[in-house]
Amino acid sequence: MIIELRKVGFINKGAELMLYAMLDKLKGEYPEAILAMAPHKSAPYEKRAALGLRQKAWYWRYRLQWGDLAALLTAKARESYGLVLDREVEVVMDAAGFAYSDQISQNSCTELARSCKRWKKRGTKVILMPQAFGPFRSKNNVEKIKSIADCASLIYAREQTSYQHLVNITGPRPNIKLAPDFTNLVEGIVPEYFSSRENDFCIIPNHRMIDKTSGKGTQAYLPFLIKCTRYLLANNRKPCILVHEGPKDHSLAKEIANAVNGAVPVYTEHDPLRVKGLIGACKGVLGSRYHALVSALSQGVPALGTSWSHKYQLLYDDYNFPEGMVDVTASDQEVFHKLDLLLQPESCRKIQSTISPPSQELKNRSRDMWKEIFNVIKTP
Repeated sequence: MIIELRKVGFINKGAELMLYAMLDKLKGEYPEAILAMAPHKSAPYEKRAALGLRQKAWYWRYRLQWGDLAALLTAKARESYGLVLDREVEVVMDAAGFAYSDQISQNSCTELARSCKRWKKRGTKVILMPQAFGPFRSKNNVEKIKSIADCASLIYAREQTSYQHLVNITGPRPNIKLAPDFTNLVEGIVPEYFSSRENDFCIIPNHRMIDKTSGKGTQAYLPFLIKCTRYLLANNRKPCILVHEGPKDHSLAKEIANAVNGAVPVYTEHDPLRVKGLIGACKGVLGSRYHALVSALSQGVPALGTSWSHKYQLLYDDYNFPEGMVDVTASDQEVFHKLDLLLQPESCRKIQSTISPPSQELKNRSRDMWKEIFNVIKTP
């Protein structure tokens, strides 16, 4: 069996965590299966190959130049080069995270709908892993979502709002389901260089808080992070800054560090399992990256989050901690009150006792999701 892992990569640690989560479950259930990925700018060959992934020789925009060329090779020759063709794939598992929405582009829905039609004709099973969907207001995206729902075997919305965005278009369907973010089952590894005694609080910036927001929120974000960092230092905490994705997040991290005269270290960890382990070793988190917040909350680490999308507030609702969301334009008094919830031992313990039961429930729901997926894959 050949399974394609789609829309995951290595720059965004959330996407990479989803990749690792899928590899863990699929290799455990289907040790003989061939797992493949298409070339992508965020998924370079060296990293794909290091995980034992075959190379899918196909691009939807350039298939006449690349896919057809690879098809001229014999099956034995393709195997020797580690190539698989689109027509050889039996299961496609899409873990885009947040790509299918008017907020992103028209192209994502168009490409997926076109691909789903082709896969359905071939009998290829298509599973959209838990992710955020919508909103969909453009005529193009509404039509494409209908087409995708007609063709996909399973579509998992990560939270109720995304689910509603889908069923508002398609109506309730047995193949459209709710399931939580499935990286909650991934076990982290604490980096050997990291000590929670030296750094007990983690700040995780996200440039999307600037380019996906507007007005006061855009202008307030960096000053907000600097203000929070100074407050943590003034209260005898030992914060660090973690770069969860790429140069733009790193630039924000350096600006925060410079604003406090280098009093906080900046960590750029490339292994997503060590990123999760570092977060889990902290006593508190202030983050703006979705999967960083999942990593914290799923490990019982009290975390405050900022938001540029509906997915953040709904994540906190899932963990029964809605007050964990922070408005970057709020007054100093309100922001510092939120931080005190994590800094004061009694309130911190209360948060831990609040988020731990939902964490276990969400992990159980992720396990149930995988059972559903395996049943669909096994069904002729």
